[in-house]
Amino acid sequence: MPRYGGVLNFGNFSGFTRDLVLWNLGAYFFLGLMGLASPQGYSMIFGLLALTPYSFVHGAIWQMVTYPFVHQGILNTAFELLSLWFLGSFLEGNHGSRWLMEIFAVSALGSGVAGVVLAEATNITGIPIIGCWGAIFGLMMAFGVLYADLEFMMFPLPLMIKAKYLVAVYMLIAFAMLFFSVDRIFAFSQLGGALFGYLFVKFAPRRGLSKAGSAQYFDWRNQYYRWKRRRAAKKFQVYMKKQNRDVQFDDDGKYIDPDKDGNDRSKWN
Repeated sequence: MPRYGGVLNFGNFSGFTRDLVLWNLGAYFFLGLMGLASPQGYSMIFGLLALTPYSFVHGAIWQMVTYPFVHQGILNTAFELLSLWFLGSFLEGNHGSRWLMEIFAVSALGSGVAGVVLAEATNITGIPIIGCWGAIFGLMMAFGVLYADLEFMMFPLPLMIKAKYLVAVYMLIAFAMLFFSVDRIFAFSQLGGALFGYLFVKFAPRRGLSKAGSAQYFDWRNQYYRWKRRRAAKKFQVYMKKQNRDVQFDDDGKYIDPDKDGNDRSKWN
């Protein structure tokens, strides 16, 4: 992927980026209304959906999927969703909706795993992990790796900055947060999301995991069919020998007509 310069703005509010933002926004208002209507019900739902390391290791595995959609605080949520729109729309426009879906999911998974691992290692298993910052860090890492020299304005400051420098600043902030016990799990989960985003960019096929998986599936399927055809051809040869007749098949199990010229390409069809 070439690296180039330019000015980046918010992209179109469409595709999977729009779906992600709306899902997160809907979940935020749902939980907010639940908190007003029934604080007890809010606490129960929050406990079920947020990624609590203790609950996760004791069977609440669905929390690894639901925690990115749990948010608290209107300013933090607004900044999250604006960042998601900003990065997601650009990456989706250049790589497609499926690619964005995959790197978001992989980064969110990496973020959750990192948070749970550190929580278990430090015996701080009761602090919930919420929000999609880990997935956003994965998108940010992809943005910094693929478009390192692309410049944009640091809103609200009238300053231009390259993507690679912005990513470095965010990584340093997250690393510094590791030295504060209150934010340690949260910061480590962000770095985990960034790491998994980086690994996705470096090692996943350019068209995404699903495309590669689909191509591999069809390749295996075709190999299986060729194997069945060769096996049937061998059985047929054995049968015809019992009838004192000799028949020939090529390496793909296709019949070779002896009455046709050896250069006749129709035998390969």
